[in-house]
Amino acid sequence: MRQVHEGEVPEGGWRRSLWVPIIAGGIIMGMALGIRHVQGLFLLPITLDRGWSRETFGFAVAVQNLTWGIAQPFTGMLADKFGSAKVVAIGLIAYALGLFAMVYAETSPAFVLSAGICIGIALSGTAFGAIYGALSRIMPAKRRSWALGLAGAIGGIGQFAMVPAAQGFIALWDWTGALLILAVAMAVLLPLAWPMQDRSTPSETSASDISMAAAIAEAFRHRGFWLLNLGFLACGFQLAFIATHLPAYLLDRGVSASEGVAALAIIALTNVAGTYLLALWGGTLRRKYLLTALYLVRTIAMALFVFLPLSAVSTYIFAAVMGFLWLGTVPLTNGLVSQVFGVRYITTLFGFVFFGHQLGSFFGVWLGGYLFERTGSYQTVWIIAMGLGIVAAMAHWPIDDRAISCRPRAVSPA
Repeated sequence: MRQVHEGEVPEGGWRRSLWVPIIAGGIIMGMALGIRHVQGLFLLPITLDRGWSRETFGFAVAVQNLTWGIAQPFTGMLADKFGSAKVVAIGLIAYALGLFAMVYAETSPAFVLSAGICIGIALSGTAFGAIYGALSRIMPAKRRSWALGLAGAIGGIGQFAMVPAAQGFIALWDWTGALLILAVAMAVLLPLAWPMQDRSTPSETSASDISMAAAIAEAFRHRGFWLLNLGFLACGFQLAFIATHLPAYLLDRGVSASEGVAALAIIALTNVAGTYLLALWGGTLRRKYLLTALYLVRTIAMALFVFLPLSAVSTYIFAAVMGFLWLGTVPLTNGLVSQVFGVRYITTLFGFVFFGHQLGSFFGVWLGGYLFERTGSYQTVWIIAMGLGIVAAMAHWPIDDRAISCRPRAVSPA
């Protein structure tokens, strides 16, 4: 794909030429995150069939989240060096192989290897880290917030569609058949990696000769970079816990399985509007204040859901609010990183920030299963999620979001 410079309208008009990578990236992201979003639907079928505890399943998904976070910076480095298209293609292949291997994982270590490590690596090349990084470089700066929001909305539609699809696959062909169908679907998406070819934009790198090592060191010296990590840790804890354990939590509290599935569908559907609008607002409002407000509202929504009487209506309201705020953090955080540090190494730098998100995801999923097995309740985990929400809101407020105007030149590794 031809390089797009600042302020330049691509040949044929941006409305036609820029739609292709946005749609391709949105579909890939929707499938990758959609399959991850419905993990909770597989928890009970897999554990009952294999005779495993919820902690075993939760640990595998926790390893998946941690692996995703550890792999994301290195995946970002490969994308920044060799181009995003190659990384996305490898991610799609790894995702298909991981789903296929889950079916034949008859021991807990094999399940951790397939569902945890393999799919965790695959997500680092197919989810928002790789897709948003590519789009940040492909898009002109004035269209970037719109592009990230639209790709996220398309991805959200994919997540929404995945809920009834996965439920139908499980009902017709059991959980094993459902995973095999999803594996084939990921492999079929391979041609969509081609439009994700990206090039850096010299006019936006401030100093085009800066090395990757210098850019990473510069980010690590920035206080706001670590505050973003802290905030993203809270985000990962909340979302991973809810996505994995909400259906089981509702069943334990007497809410029917169909209403649990409906809650996941509502989260995915409202996420479409929330991701698009929050990304769009991030183009005009200060992103750090939007993130502060987002985490405060999330915390209030969880408190009302947990401490007020539970019903189908309260479940649906909670799902709608959480869904609207679900992945809106990602384009806002990605935009904040590119706003401060530029887009030359955006995939690498966002990868380091995203590690905080996945560290939180690991503890959110694992603690959910661990504390349930020890106490018979998810109550303690809900309280931890609320506390982290308050911490995240406080962390984003003081971030210095001014662009770094002066960068050091690349220095020889010697």
